[in-house]
Amino acid sequence: MTGSTEHTEDTQDFAPHPHIGGRTAALRALAAWRGAAPGAPRVVVLTGSSGSGRSRLLTGFLMLCEPEYRKRLPLHEMDPSTVPPELPAPAVPTADGLTAAQGLWLLADHFELDATSTAEVYTELAALDEPVTVVVPDVDRAGPVRATDEPARLVREVLTPLAATETVRLLAEVPRPLAVELASGLADVLPPGTVQVIDLDEPEWADPVGLVLHAQAALNPEFGAPELPFTVDPAARLALGAAIGRRAGGSPLVVQLAVHCILMAPEGFDPADESLLPTSVGEALDLHARRLGADPQTLRLMLAPLALAEADGIPAHLWARLASAVAGQDMSQAFAAGMLLAGPFVQPEEVADAEDQQEGNTRTLLRLLHPGVGDEIRAGLPNVRAAQTQIAMTLLEAVPEQDWGRADPYVRDHIAGHTLEAGLLPQLLTDPGLFVHADPVPLRAAIEAVPTEELGAPARTYLRTAPMLTRTEAPATLRAALLETAFVEDGLPEYADAIRSRLGVELPWQTLWSLPVVGVSGVTVGSLPRPEGPAVSVAVLAVPADTPGAHPVGEAGGENEAGRSAVLVHGLVRPDDLGDAAPAPDPTLIVRPTEEERAAAPLGLSRGADYLRVWDRASQEVVAALISDVPFTAADLSPDGILLIATERGAKALRIGSAAPAIAS
Repeated sequence: MTGSTEHTEDTQDFAPHPHIGGRTAALRALAAWRGAAPGAPRVVVLTGSSGSGRSRLLTGFLMLCEPEYRKRLPLHEMDPSTVPPELPAPAVPTADGLTAAQGLWLLADHFELDATSTAEVYTELAALDEPVTVVVPDVDRAGPVRATDEPARLVREVLTPLAATETVRLLAEVPRPLAVELASGLADVLPPGTVQVIDLDEPEWADPVGLVLHAQAALNPEFGAPELPFTVDPAARLALGAAIGRRAGGSPLVVQLAVHCILMAPEGFDPADESLLPTSVGEALDLHARRLGADPQTLRLMLAPLALAEADGIPAHLWARLASAVAGQDMSQAFAAGMLLAGPFVQPEEVADAEDQQEGNTRTLLRLLHPGVGDEIRAGLPNVRAAQTQIAMTLLEAVPEQDWGRADPYVRDHIAGHTLEAGLLPQLLTDPGLFVHADPVPLRAAIEAVPTEELGAPARTYLRTAPMLTRTEAPATLRAALLETAFVEDGLPEYADAIRSRLGVELPWQTLWSLPVVGVSGVTVGSLPRPEGPAVSVAVLAVPADTPGAHPVGEAGGENEAGRSAVLVHGLVRPDDLGDAAPAPDPTLIVRPTEEERAAAPLGLSRGADYLRVWDRASQEVVAALISDVPFTAADLSPDGILLIATERGAKALRIGSAAPAIAS
């Protein structure tokens, strides 16, 4: 299934692609795929080692596929065989940070498919009248948590069935081990010639001339390099660039690291000594450290937290602290020496500070220059799990007084990923503060990676509620409301109490009780007179006749018996308001609110197919909006603001407050 597109025409008279600067053979193959040329494959798997340049190649190719962007490229100067025909832009559902399912639904949305399940997505794609073109980049970066192996899931659950769908022309950028799995699996189900693997590390796709040109351009002051003897002298610059490209072993990443190390710390570098030029990522690290008089292991330990980081990188202020934790010793002296040692391998990024609402405030995140550097660092760690344990413990210590609401956003949102790889996540999942304040997308992904039997009851409740949290993108107050109700429903009142009392979050309601009774078809609020004292507020639930404790309604006996229904009477505010006396209260004695009483109540209730809204009659503002992962079957609102709800799970009562709009399930 592998092979290059043969082309013997001399390319020296053509201008290179301005972004790629080479890779002619690969570009020809991709252009043939895009144009559906005779004999071209329907599925192309672009792969190579980490740092082989596959992402850069794919980015450059997509520039040629996007109608507006290609207008800015010198197409008339480029090799015509590398330029795909002008066609509508392909669908590009990026995998970066997404789950396999999210990536598939991005695709379904792009093509406006009327699908309600993943299986239907493929069925509808197969039924299309015209073929569609799909490009999936960054498969290696799939998933909100690094340790969950989402790239493999994406390949098996999305790319494989996509490739098997005859109406889909697919190009996917895949790490080599998964590319081998994908290609071999498709070989058993697709005709020969359907799939082509372009492995950029193979000689037929190699680009040694392009590597040299990249090195020489990176050394050129015209493109931002500092003015040094071997950069301003054209002959010296070309010679050094040729040596860097020759030594790099076909890896664009090694070329990039070699140039970075030289330009960031040129003192002591002899351009005539090729032994100072790296042949691998690991050698780039070690040579740079030795040239600066440092222990290579010190550099690797400094970079270890970045190699184990989640998402977009770790906050700059935590870097030295985490490195010391991994090293098991104080690393402050190494960091005091400045960024010359670690700088060539680190990429800082200023991001908006979501915690500080003042316009223009940013925070600095640090990540490695390339994932390939992270692969090298992790491979050199004696025990990744132990390193993650030290990082996790240090992050926990950084939470002020264990108040997750005050924790650094990185600590709060990504500690689950570190504890997952450390094997400690189940022990962490006992704090409702973490459930409320952490970003639910990575937290949910991390918890789903733990076997269910290892999770405690609070974690199982969170996992049940998580789809609601992620779907609504609920902020912390709304997450607290959802979880408070869920804990009551699942018989964990102490966790609901903790959310109400310990977290300092003003909830828009309090869940008074939850009753797991099946088959509730109607609910109403009312009051039950007592011989002495005030009447008791009650909830009346219409339930099946065989429900324990229910009071039959309707005439008994004969042909009416099978159709009889029943009601269950429950204290509206507290379950014990009715006491333990038997028999059950007579429902005929219950007094329902009059229409006048309901109209005079301060709160009103609106109901749709999948939502409930409670609104303030005076201001007409919604004070609580409720949705559910299972349909509502009934709802009623008492004049004093207690909402009675029924779903297929049972019934519950919420005392509505006057807080901001919120969502509950």
